[in-house]
Amino acid sequence: MNNLIIGPIIIPIIIGLVLVVCRNSLGLHRFLSLLATVLIGLAAVLLLEQIRTGGMQILNLGGWEAPLGITLVADMFAVLLVLVTALIAFCCLWYACSSIGMGRERHYFYPLCLFLIAGVNGSFLTGDIFNLFVCFEVMLVASYVLISLGGTKIQLRESIKYVLINMISSFLFLVALAYLYAITGTLNLAHLSIRVAQSGQGGLMTVVALLFLTVFSLKAALFLFYWLPGSYSAPPTAIAAIFAALLTKVGVYAIVRLFSLVFYHDLGATHLFIGALAAASMVLGAMGAVAYDDIKKIITYNVVISIGFILAGFASFSLVGMRGMVYYLLHDMIVKALLFLSGGTVIHLTGTAKIREVSGLIRLHPQLGWMFFIAALSVSGIPPLSGFIGKVFITTGVFQSAYYWLGGIGLFTSLMVLYSVMKIFMNVFWGHTNLTEETEKGTTQGLLPPIVVLTALTIALGLGAEGIHEYVDLAVEGLLNPNLYTDAVLAQNGK
Repeated sequence: MNNLIIGPIIIPIIIGLVLVVCRNSLGLHRFLSLLATVLIGLAAVLLLEQIRTGGMQILNLGGWEAPLGITLVADMFAVLLVLVTALIAFCCLWYACSSIGMGRERHYFYPLCLFLIAGVNGSFLTGDIFNLFVCFEVMLVASYVLISLGGTKIQLRESIKYVLINMISSFLFLVALAYLYAITGTLNLAHLSIRVAQSGQGGLMTVVALLFLTVFSLKAALFLFYWLPGSYSAPPTAIAAIFAALLTKVGVYAIVRLFSLVFYHDLGATHLFIGALAAASMVLGAMGAVAYDDIKKIITYNVVISIGFILAGFASFSLVGMRGMVYYLLHDMIVKALLFLSGGTVIHLTGTAKIREVSGLIRLHPQLGWMFFIAALSVSGIPPLSGFIGKVFITTGVFQSAYYWLGGIGLFTSLMVLYSVMKIFMNVFWGHTNLTEETEKGTTQGLLPPIVVLTALTIALGLGAEGIHEYVDLAVEGLLNPNLYTDAVLAQNGK
């Protein structure tokens, strides 16, 4: 057993509780919240090396062995996501230190973010599906407060929609759990994998699988994304960036984990349906991205497109497609945070999200302009940036699986993504300057360094893709070979 596995979960919880007690020490809040993300990142790096050399790491809490007890499982896929989560959380909290405002800081902004991060990491590391539900709820309860923190009119309106949608999906999650337990008698993911393989994925089991897919599609904004553009446009920039980079990716992770470990026996029913939902998400998201002239709406609709593209790679369920899915998922977490922070900085400076009302901003803020340009190229999959590798692998994978229609839609919507983000760049940063330093609504002081870090990460992930290929391949191997997961969790106990 490896006690380090619980670190990414327990560290933000402990530090968050300390910050709740020390409410008025805002300097302490900022320092400790950033320290928490650094410690999570260090734990993730150590786990990555242990997994690379010694295989999956298991922790049975309280000494109760699987499938009876609560099990935490650190495989390469989960820990890669934990590491990227720590990097993104660090940058977003760093950005928040200069932008979120003392009012929100005094109302437990930093503890809430840490509790949300604990829920995200718990979702990645849990080894049973009921505790996946628990971690989802920890994450969501924190997000309910964060989305409404500040109490502006648009926040309150969108938070009602956000809370209602997630309450419905949580109820359906419990219903699906009840049916799954009634059929299999277990909720441990490794044990579920064996039980479903033994009994076969018949009609009733496929129905349960599709119910889970509905639940996670709501949370990941896969096709059922009607709540996302408004909800992610309402909160302050730092909160929106955390939501876009992390929350939807937890839903994606849940789909990938469950449909590669448990419900992988009827690809024609489940994975083909996932591919169809991915295609619909890409098309509808692209339509929204090109239709609006609002920075927030364009970027939020690009979140929907990327979710579809990631799960298109998963739907192929091929080695190349899955490799692309992992690369693109890591890339998208970084680049979405970058887009939201850079786009939010533009709005902070100009006081408007309408791209027709601003021009020539690059003359006043060239660093911000070129970093947004890099983010726009990266999210579009232009080489040599981080989005290119994932898109090439995903497109190759879906073609190899004979999903030519899905690959074609992916390529077409990639052009729509490029058009939508370059529309922002050409209107806001190019052209005649209609703003002066005196008429700016805000300042970039303290806002650019975290954007620089994220920009460097998307460049490094593109140019240095070869350096992480071993880790990505180990992650893909674990996803395509469920026996590796079940053996690591159960074989040692003779189950």
